[in-house]
Amino acid sequence: MTPISRNGARRWLAGCASALALFAATGANAVELDLMISDVDSKAGLVSEMVARYTALNPDVTINLNLVGYNVIREQLPIQLEAGTGPDLAFVTNLGGLNPYYVDLTPFVDAKAWEADYGAVLPWYRAGKPGGIYGFHTEMTVTGPYVNLSMFEAAGVDVPAPGATWDDWAVATQAVMDATNSYAGMVMDRSGHRFAGPAMSYGAKYFDADGNLAIDEGFRVFAQKMMDWHASGLMPADVWPAVSGSKYANGNEMFFSEDVPFYMSGSWNTGNVQQNVGDKFDWAVVPVPCGPDGCGIMPGGAGLVAFKSGVGADEEAAAKFVAWMAEKDQAREWYTRTFAIPANAQLQAEGLDYQSAGASASISEGLKAFTAMAAAAAVQTPQAYRLQGDPNNFVIFNATVKYLSSAMNGELTRDEALGKINEELAAIGK
Repeated sequence: MTPISRNGARRWLAGCASALALFAATGANAVELDLMISDVDSKAGLVSEMVARYTALNPDVTINLNLVGYNVIREQLPIQLEAGTGPDLAFVTNLGGLNPYYVDLTPFVDAKAWEADYGAVLPWYRAGKPGGIYGFHTEMTVTGPYVNLSMFEAAGVDVPAPGATWDDWAVATQAVMDATNSYAGMVMDRSGHRFAGPAMSYGAKYFDADGNLAIDEGFRVFAQKMMDWHASGLMPADVWPAVSGSKYANGNEMFFSEDVPFYMSGSWNTGNVQQNVGDKFDWAVVPVPCGPDGCGIMPGGAGLVAFKSGVGADEEAAAKFVAWMAEKDQAREWYTRTFAIPANAQLQAEGLDYQSAGASASISEGLKAFTAMAAAAAVQTPQAYRLQGDPNNFVIFNATVKYLSSAMNGELTRDEALGKINEELAAIGK
């Protein structure tokens, strides 16, 4: 689903009598904004509700929601922005990579308060710039696994204890797979971001001595494990090998359908898991498996940003909506109702009552587990936080998926795949 080019359309409408009539009816300062959002995790309903509340307070502003697939945001949005046909607002995950297109919110917010409340994540949006405020971090996320406890119980297999390695989990989930005749034992979202934390557990640094993105022996070790697990059938062919290029795919349906007992996803998915699993089976978030270099996760998340359009009134209106969403009351409601780890320091200190918003005990405990994983990784694998803030991280994330999948399919050897990744990293900035 591709947004309509707003710049061309507005120039055309400016000359139309119908547009003049519209402005006469709604006021000379009326603006109409497009907001792009992926509804992969069922947040569009809340966005619509909050947009309606905001526009009631600001009747000269209209905000139209454009629901798209996540791959549109990952792959098409950057192209649209470069062509000048993108939306005014969007929820994005490529936080630093889209920085050239962001409206700086600084003139519309209390910059000192934003630094105090959101200072830990603001650098992720700056892409190396010394300052600027570019987005409301709508979700502080942590990658990690969901486990179907009922399948482990039915199989008579103990859930591995905290500190267990990826190899320990491979043995345990193979046993569950064999005992329950399930389709697979483990599934991981088809994402270089999801791959990165476990790779760091095996020593992947992701940066060389000069600070450039790089792959190393730790990366190679975990790449081989992923290839072996797919070759044996422990991991399903339907997700990484079956999808082309660098396209994203998740393991939600396999986990919801009890086709797999272990799902490497992340904290953003807690509400979605609760909604789709219901009382079909017992589940839990468990500590991420470890390797010889720690228990690696990737931090990250999504943010609401305003884009440059060349129309000053539209940019200001878009920036003010982002600023309103980030105010403490709205932020508290957003984080609580979406079951998200807050990026706002005040709300982190106060804590959120997720159960008041319908969260189960599993979700509340799961979010605590994800928070603990993030704290441990900050000490054990600090390169994860550096990687998340690198404006070129999408290059290594996409190349990881594209070429390792080709190796899983037998189109490339492991070393050929790693060579292809290195070629893409070498081309950065050229």
